[in-house]
Amino acid sequence: MIIGGAGFIGSRLAKKLIDLGQEVVIYDKFYNFIESEKDKYVFYLRQRLNNLCPGVKIVYGDIRDDVNLLKTIKENQPDTIIHLAQIPLATVSNKLSGEALDININGLTSLIKAIGAVDFIKRLVYSSSSFVYGHFKYAPADENHPTNPIDVYGGTKLACESLIKGFGTRFGIDYTIIRPSAVYGPTDANLRVSQIFVDSAFNGKELVIEGGGEATLDFTYIDDIAQGFVLAALSPQAKNEIFNITRGEGRTLKEFTDILKQYFPDLKTIIKPADQTRPVRGALDIKKAKEILGYSPKYSLEDGIREYVAYIKNLSPKL
Repeated sequence: MIIGGAGFIGSRLAKKLIDLGQEVVIYDKFYNFIESEKDKYVFYLRQRLNNLCPGVKIVYGDIRDDVNLLKTIKENQPDTIIHLAQIPLATVSNKLSGEALDININGLTSLIKAIGAVDFIKRLVYSSSSFVYGHFKYAPADENHPTNPIDVYGGTKLACESLIKGFGTRFGIDYTIIRPSAVYGPTDANLRVSQIFVDSAFNGKELVIEGGGEATLDFTYIDDIAQGFVLAALSPQAKNEIFNITRGEGRTLKEFTDILKQYFPDLKTIIKPADQTRPVRGALDIKKAKEILGYSPKYSLEDGIREYVAYIKNLSPKL
C-alpha cells in the first residue's frame, strides 16, 4: 500500500511494483500545493493514472483521517506500507510551516496509530530527505553524516525518522528510511528547480540561476529513485536501515543548464545571489544501498535530461 501513491514518485513506484506482479493499493488525497501548477498537476495526474490502470486499486483519502485510513488498511491488509504523503518541497514547507507540521507530523502519527491497530503489517518504508543533514560537512555524505536540519522541511523529516524508529523498536514493526535528493523527471508538477529549468526552456524564458550556478545537488532521475524504493520495500536486508537513494554524484546548477542548452541553444540565463536559507549540499554516498540492496542507478544527469526533454516534447501540444 502506497500512501501518496498518485504523486510524482509514488505513481512511478506503483508501476514498477505492478510490473513485478505485486498487488498495489494507492491511498491518496489528490492534492497539489503549488497553485500556479494546478492545471499541469491535473494533466500529469491523468497521465500517471492512465499508466497504472487497470492494475492498481485507488482509494481517495487523507492520511490524517484516522477512521478512513484504518478502514482502508483493514480492508486491504497490506504487508508493507510505503509513506510518501507529505508536503513534497522545502520551499512550500517553509512557507506553510503550520501545514507542514500538520501533514508531515500528524499524518505520520495517524499512520502509526493505524499500523499499531493491526497485526499484519510487516514493514513501513518512509520517504525522508537529504535535507535532514542540513549543511553538508563533507561530501559524499553517507548515512552517518550528522543530522542538523536548518529549515522546517528537514526538521519535520528528521522528527518523522525519530518517531518511526522509536515506534518500530517499541512495537516490533520493521522500518526502512529512504533519503532521496533532487529528484527530477516527467510528470513533476511541484516546481522543483529541475522542473522550473525545463519548463522555462520549453517556454522560451530566461533561467534564473542562484549563486552563479555553483550550487551542487545530487540530481536523481525518477526511475532510479523509484527502483530504490522497490528494493527497499522488498529486500529482507533493508530491515531497520536508513539508505541514501540518489545518483551518488554531485552536479552543479550550471552543469544542468549547460546540458539543457544542447536542446535549447538560444537558452538565456540570469545569475542571482545564492539563497542563504537553503542548506549547502552535494553528492550523497550510496555505497550502503549498493551493497545491501543491490541498488544501481542507471541515469546520468545527461541521460535523465534527455528522457525528460523527450517526454515534454512529445506532450507539448497537449500541455
